[in-house]
Amino acid sequence: MLKVLSLMKRKEGMSYDEFRNWALNEHPPLAEKLPGLRGYRMNVPVSENPDLPYDAISEMWFDSDEARLAAFGTDAGKAAGADAAAHA
Repeated sequence: MLKVLSLMKRKEGMSYDEFRNWALNEHPPLAEKLPGLRGYRMNVPVSENPDLPYDAISEMWFDSDEARLAAFGTDAGKAAGADAAAHA
């Protein structure tokens, strides 16, 4: 089993509330479409903390690194990756 943790910092100009909504409500349906994804969790602090180097931590589980690479090579994986890049 492979667990991937991603520390995510919101894009410049995006409010914390906007980012939190995106991370908890808008992005998960895209991420959960990844084929072979065994588990997914998005962790976002309840309130903004400027001292933290990140605004969210994404957790994803796959059977192997090969499964992760295959998932992100699909249309669903490319869409989830593009969405993340547009916001973080």
